[in-house]
Amino acid sequence: MLLSRRDLLWRLGGGLGGIALADMLRAEERGPASAKPQARVRRIVQLFMNGGASQVDTFDYKPALERLHGRPFDPGDGQRVEAVTSTPGNVLRCPFAFRRYGQSGRWVSEVFPHLALHVDDMAFLMSIVTRTNVHGPASYMMNTGFTLPGFPCMGAWISYGLGSLSDNLPTFVVLPDPRGLPYNNQGNFSSGFLPVVHTGTIIRANQPTPIASLHPPATARHITRDSERDGHDLLRELNRDHLARMPGNSRLEARISSYELAARMQLSAPEALDLSRETEATRRLYGLGEPATDTFARNCLTARRLLERGVRFVQVWSGAGGASGNWDNHTSIINELPPMARSIDKPTAALLQDLKQRGLFEDTLVVWCTEFGRQPFSQGSEGRDHNGRTAIAWLAGAGIKGGATAGQSDDWGWQAVEPLYCYDLHATMLHLLGIDHTRLTFPHNGTDRRLTDVHGRVLTSLLA
Repeated sequence: MLLSRRDLLWRLGGGLGGIALADMLRAEERGPASAKPQARVRRIVQLFMNGGASQVDTFDYKPALERLHGRPFDPGDGQRVEAVTSTPGNVLRCPFAFRRYGQSGRWVSEVFPHLALHVDDMAFLMSIVTRTNVHGPASYMMNTGFTLPGFPCMGAWISYGLGSLSDNLPTFVVLPDPRGLPYNNQGNFSSGFLPVVHTGTIIRANQPTPIASLHPPATARHITRDSERDGHDLLRELNRDHLARMPGNSRLEARISSYELAARMQLSAPEALDLSRETEATRRLYGLGEPATDTFARNCLTARRLLERGVRFVQVWSGAGGASGNWDNHTSIINELPPMARSIDKPTAALLQDLKQRGLFEDTLVVWCTEFGRQPFSQGSEGRDHNGRTAIAWLAGAGIKGGATAGQSDDWGWQAVEPLYCYDLHATMLHLLGIDHTRLTFPHNGTDRRLTDVHGRVLTSLLA
């Protein structure tokens, strides 16, 4: 069957080859190509703190809160003070001690004793602003660049732009918190209007069956290796015939691709997900077997194993959607924040150390983020409400200048003085992958859509 130019681009659009071919075919229309950034990063692991981690109780030290504790919050200049789900209370100091760490002198709260030892490897975004104070839209924005559903997430864009590093494992994997999916459920891992094949593959590393339906059930004794192979061959033939009659159907293409990948994963996935192959020292390093850290440790160690086997983008979630078991600390910062911080502190520090020891830190990017921050005044007696005016993120690994910072919040941690947005974070991540964020586009409803919309700047101050 002869393919049109459009069909050829569509078929090849799932990877770097498609982008390169599109550039060549359109060169005469666009003129000389602009210089592309040099790739420093091959793979990314994103650690998402679901619920809104409090910046003023973790990484953004504000002595003014100690000095003004218990007083009415008044930023001056007649600025209106509002809360999202409550009446603004008085100034609430951080109940945890801050100390300086590393040569960079980074202030870190005592809730992160292990991560504090790695601050010289981290570059901090100190004032990320979002366009909403509501969990779902804010989570969409941090993951997709938009507050509405239906747009591709960052992992999907990276899968679309660069393709796979492995034939036997997915390009984009999601490791959810075993307590449940985050706000928006699977919408945070969606390919949106990109071909469906770029959707994140959910692996539940903390369950006995991490990947659903990968193998026949034990009761199906009539299914043998030979019969399964014959079934795959027949299914492949039927699907290919169907696709020939419906070219350009991304859902059908994704279904065919997923079946073929699943067949290969029957051999590769069990080994990749088998943490018993790790040494006891490595398991202790991450905190496996410790009640406070076991589940996140299992996800972080699984993430490392997937990255070194060719998965390009791994997203690890801390916290499920809902009123508890996450970083949404409305009731009591004193009681609710420490267990969440403890659950991720040792495993995350171990991930950084392990990547270094294995030589993966040189071309892997670690991203720590959340959907928004918390208020500097109290909700009730000792909780904090949502705050979309400023939040913290940090980067570590390939191409990152350890100890660097970008952005700044005000004296109370109430709002950004030097605002940054998810667009800037996304542009910087794509730059490190060797992608100009303004050129990674996909036509949708008459618009050349991109992850950074019409915004975004590379944060060069954070780059080595």
